[in-house]
Amino acid sequence: MLRRSFLALAVPAVLAACGADSKWADDSTVNAARFTSNEPPSITLFTVIGIPRGEGGHSAVMINGSQRVIYDPAGSWEHPRIPERNDVLYGINDNFKRFYIDYHARSTYWVAEDTVPVSREIADAAIRAVEAQGASPKMYCAVNTGQALRHVPGFEGAPTGFSPLKLREWFLTLPGVTSQRWQDGDPANNHDVLLRQKDGSIEGYQGGHLVRRTGG
Repeated sequence: MLRRSFLALAVPAVLAACGADSKWADDSTVNAARFTSNEPPSITLFTVIGIPRGEGGHSAVMINGSQRVIYDPAGSWEHPRIPERNDVLYGINDNFKRFYIDYHARSTYWVAEDTVPVSREIADAAIRAVEAQGASPKMYCAVNTGQALRHVPGFEGAPTGFSPLKLREWFLTLPGVTSQRWQDGDPANNHDVLLRQKDGSIEGYQGGHLVRRTGG
């Protein structure tokens, strides 16, 4: 996907055209954003799937361990309050998780959220694996997701091809996997999420639409 700013309103024509550049947030920014969830440790595969043809548009992984992060290889989602290091996004609280899903779910794509419960040790091993993977070149979202997962105990069989769908097919064979489907227009998906920025403006989703309000 071509990288775009959080406030961009234009929708990319084809999500499958993944692309990314290298970013490296400093330690203080990453540490300040750190979020720890009370939910059990887990590894979640996000797959963006086209409507109506069912083609795979994007792959990403959310890991809930000692902190919760999203590995978004060659992804385009970004926010000024979410620091990034080479496709690893830090500070993924519940609001930002919804932001991420809402960003990808639209009239032409739905999002599969497939989750496998793991131990805290395995989740943290997965965080280290995605941190070590490095920034992904264009079109390598499924490739690098699979390569990172292969370094995690229990996930060594992950495919490393270019197909998000084949990666998802394999992920669904893992023990204990549970799935959710998110689609544009789902009442449960279009959350109102408004966040005040440092300059006093408010950014977020309201009624399923991106909004920005200025003011103190």
